[in-house]
Amino acid sequence: MVRLRWVFTLAVLGVILAIIGTGTVIELRRANRLKSMVDARMEELVRLSRTIQELQTQLRYLQSPEGIARKARQDFNMTFPGEKIYRIEIESGDRLPQKGP
Repeated sequence: MVRLRWVFTLAVLGVILAIIGTGTVIELRRANRLKSMVDARMEELVRLSRTIQELQTQLRYLQSPEGIARKARQDFNMTFPGEKIYRIEIESGDRLPQKGP
């Protein structure tokens, strides 16, 4: 009868160890998955922070007098007094293929 007690004790111990081992493996997988999600969010946060910094720098520049002048010159073809605008036209003998129906 002593051996039967040992067998029963070892069986119960084995089941307990299996339960603990399975729970540990599941929790480790969950922790790794959560860690990768946090890393992805951090990368996105860093990317967005850099974008915000670049946009703030661009905004400060465009609010300055030289930024306003440059934007006006680029977008609205404005010039300073005495400047001339040259327009370059390129003519090519190449023809684009016509689209059929």
